[in-house]
This record gives sequence, C-alpha cells and structure tokens, in this order.
Amino acid sequence: MSFVVVIPARYASTRLPGKPLLDIAGKPMLQHVYERAMQSNARAVYIATDDERIRDAAGKFTDNVCMTLSTHQSGTDRIQEVAAQLGLASDEIVVNVQGDEPLIPPQAINQVAINLQKNTDAGIASLFEDIEHEDEFRNPNAVKVVTDLQGYALYFSRAPIPWRTAEVTTGAATAAGVFGKRHIGIYAYRVATLNQYVTWPQVALEVAERLEQLRAMSHGVRIHMGRASEKMPGGVDTPEDLEAVRRYLLANKKP
Repeated sequence: MSFVVVIPARYASTRLPGKPLLDIAGKPMLQHVYERAMQSNARAVYIATDDERIRDAAGKFTDNVCMTLSTHQSGTDRIQEVAAQLGLASDEIVVNVQGDEPLIPPQAINQVAINLQKNTDAGIASLFEDIEHEDEFRNPNAVKVVTDLQGYALYFSRAPIPWRTAEVTTGAATAAGVFGKRHIGIYAYRVATLNQYVTWPQVALEVAERLEQLRAMSHGVRIHMGRASEKMPGGVDTPEDLEAVRRYLLANKKP
C-alpha cells in the first residue's frame, strides 16, 4: 500500500520551549522522529512547521520541509495544508506522526495506515492500548476511548470511561487487569476527510474535552481504532520525559 507521513512541528511549548529542537543523543528530537518514520513503509516523510528555526534545523537532514500557516488551530489543519501543497489525491492516506514521539515504533505507523486502508467506511484510523492501572484510568492526561464491537470509536474523553461502580471495579474486567482503552495519538487520514475537516468550525465537545478528533466524530466521520501491535513508548511532554528518553537511548546505544 502507499501512504505519506507528515510530522507537524511547532516551536512553541509551555513546558518545553523549542521542544522539536531539543538535543537527544546528539540529534534534535525532530530528527529522531523523522528517522523512525523513514523506517516505516511510507513512500515519503514530510515535516510541517510554521517556524523558520525548525525549518532550518530540519533542512540539515531532509529536503522534505513544508512551511505552513501560523494560524492553524490544530495539527489536523496543518496536515491538510501540507496535503494540499503536495497535491495529494482525495483517496490517498496521510499518517500524522507527532513531532514529540522520538521512540515511536515504525510498525505502529504501518499498522494505522493499513487499518485505514482495510476499513473503507472509516475516514480516520488510530490506535489504543489497554489501561492496566487505575491511576492512569483516572488521569486526565491519558485520553480514553470506548469502541463498538466492530472497533469504531464511540467517544473519546479525558474522564474515566467507561465508568464503573465499585461492584464492577472488583469484577471480571479489572480482574483481567484492564480498566479501559487509552488512545494513542497517531492518526491516519483519507485526504478527502482532511479536506472536509478544515471546513468545519470547532464544536462544543471538542472545546470541552480539548480533543480535535471529536470535531470529526460530531460530523459523522467514523474513526477505526486498532489495538497497538507493540508497546508504545511515551512521548515527550515534560522535562522528566525528556530525561527518560535520553537515558533510554544512552542505555540502548548501538556500539
């Protein structure tokens, strides 16, 4: 199958200013993400940014840098602008890989693209992992998703969903070590869906939950959710995350 990867990268970050350019094992974080994406089956990988500092840094390891508007409200809007710049056909698939995922497995990129291709009635595909600990289930930074029996998302929330009473909590689901499903923020889109998405204003659910995929769902777009085929490492959101990734790559550095 054929698909393209786009990595949106912004310079601004409340907790980690200039996050895409922070050094990890001698390379900017963004370069680690790009190299992981290049190990996938994507026919091309592009970086999308509105900042000249990121453009200049990325230009040292790739020519595939697309400058985008600085007014985008979401990464999805930025992805669509790149698809338009590249002249991608409406039936092509674009995978959005976040610029703060320096350890993302290339297989996860392939998986989400394949899932969208297979599920022809979906406009978007994404991944999830089982939540095994109650503190993560209750953590608003861990986005939860509930799905139907065919694997399509019914709703996403930062709240603990599906909620369970004390009786259910001590029942079969928790006995099996599963509290719910944690959404993993990697998306595959059909270009036609991206083109529709940018014509829609933000919706109340999207604003309330701070989850842009709820805009698509509110307009009837089906989102297919697949269980990640391998463990997904965490991204970099805090200084502690950054140090953890640095330690990991140092410990696993090839001779």
